[in-house]
Amino acid sequence: MASTADFRNGMVIRFNDELYSIVEFQHVKPGKGGAFVRTKLKNVINGKVVDNTFRSGEKVEDVRLEARQMQYLYQEGEQFVFMDNETYEQVFLNDDLVPKEISQYLKEGETYKVMFHGETPLLVELPFFLELEIVETEPGAKGDTVTNVTKSAKVETGAVIQVPLFVNQGDVIKIDTRSDEYLGRV
Repeated sequence: MASTADFRNGMVIRFNDELYSIVEFQHVKPGKGGAFVRTKLKNVINGKVVDNTFRSGEKVEDVRLEARQMQYLYQEGEQFVFMDNETYEQVFLNDDLVPKEISQYLKEGETYKVMFHGETPLLVELPFFLELEIVETEPGAKGDTVTNVTKSAKVETGAVIQVPLFVNQGDVIKIDTRSDEYLGRV
């Protein structure tokens, strides 16, 4: 158990029978009444952000999450198969743990961070930036580098993103996975 004095950004706590990560917190000591801690909490599983106020000194259960580097092998129906790089144990994750915004960037054979609570997998974390090859797009035209006009392009994992007109099929591009944004050619 931890108290509000132990709060720090990134700490994971159990709140309302769910796991939340502390995004930000502020100790407040009003002139009248008791002190309290104002927090912004992010649900570890679904990403929903909630605001909550704790009384100063209130006890909360802090939770330890373990990050394991796991290699993505393949998708079997609605399950994604990952292999632990140290023990070679395979883990099957349901599609509710790997939402579409993450699964669209999973590339077979690549290593990703999988967060565990005990032996229960909770979520898959993508790196912020990925380098992927474009497998399908309209042909680019010379001289289209000045305007901000974009076109759709499908990358090797199946994700469709917007790219500038000069990008061609076969180009390797850098993508920001948080915003699905094109960052440049590699």
